[in-house]
Amino acid sequence: MSRTPEVLFVCVHNAGRSQMAAALLQHHALGRVAVRSAGSEPAVEVNPAAADALAEWGLDITAEVPTKLSTEDVEAADVVITMGCGDTCPVFPGKRYLDWPLDDPAGQGVDAVRPIRDEIDRRVRVLLAELLDA
Repeated sequence: MSRTPEVLFVCVHNAGRSQMAAALLQHHALGRVAVRSAGSEPAVEVNPAAADALAEWGLDITAEVPTKLSTEDVEAADVVITMGCGDTCPVFPGKRYLDWPLDDPAGQGVDAVRPIRDEIDRRVRVLLAELLDA
């Protein structure tokens, strides 16, 4: 890609999975990818266990605020990655859509969130390699 690719991560509450994915992609991409996250039914705050799991790796998402998914978010993205939002995500032709079926960290402790974080990190690294190789 000649321009900076843009990725949108979407989950229901934009408090756990999508926030972790966005933080991990931003971390690994070093400014080479624009990253957004949003939710179809955003929570009031970021999931504390998700924040704790990322803090173990030196990443801080405690200041992030869950955001309502907008049509503009989807229109701006080159790649839209859904994480359990089902059919509430708008679909636009010409976009690349991926669905990452990941366990929901809501109500889980950090011990249960670590494997989710690890799987998101693995997928983010693969995505990044694909985006930068394009």
